[in-house]
Amino acid sequence: MALSISLTGITKAFQDKEVLKGVNLEVPSSQSTVLIGPSAAGKSVLVRCILGLLQPDTGEIRIDGRPVPNGAQEPERIGVLFQQNALFDSMTVWENVAFRLINNLRVSHRVARDEAIACLADVGLTTEIAMLHPVQLSGGMQKRAALARAMVSDPDLLILDDPTAGLDPIMSNTILNLIETKVERSGATVLAVMGDMKSARTRFERVAMLHDGQICWQGKSSDAADATDPYLRQMIEGKAKGPIEMQLRD
Repeated sequence: MALSISLTGITKAFQDKEVLKGVNLEVPSSQSTVLIGPSAAGKSVLVRCILGLLQPDTGEIRIDGRPVPNGAQEPERIGVLFQQNALFDSMTVWENVAFRLINNLRVSHRVARDEAIACLADVGLTTEIAMLHPVQLSGGMQKRAALARAMVSDPDLLILDDPTAGLDPIMSNTILNLIETKVERSGATVLAVMGDMKSARTRFERVAMLHDGQICWQGKSSDAADATDPYLRQMIEGKAKGPIEMQLRD
């Protein structure tokens, strides 16, 4: 069963730097939501709060309607792709992908290996590459391996931090197709952080815009083009001049 996410009044500060300033966000179950915003807006910090890797200073996180004081509590139901991939250097690629299967779901090594290799094939990585270590892979290959790890156990919720970063346009479309297929096939919920505005508007059902520590707009992606919010308009149009630039200079 797909998981929904609801955030109310989430704040997070590091020393005297307030990053999140009362974030309210709804991620409906069985839908794909993309989180956009300028660089250093706090998108990755917000994702880490949802996952329980960071503790919000104030506010409430609800997963499937249940309050979760320390972030997501059912790791076996959640697949995660981190911005920097976070692959284990000491493990082979297939062992990275199979980590959840072996350690959380208690799948045998043989079965886990087969499932990992099959999932790696879905993202364009061969059996030969599966036997290598992450350091032997290019940045794009590492990204694909990390995505395979996120998807291998058919999770109910996928949280993807910049899933197409470092990939060429062809592989980016392949990855986005995989994400769409996952939602259609299993009904999984997807929350993705992306900077590619064209993909954000055409590949995801909902868009949420984070700026200055708050969600300034959220809604259906089909409504984003007609939105009047000035920050969202600047992101959509990709203009260097606008309210985001002015605030960054202050």
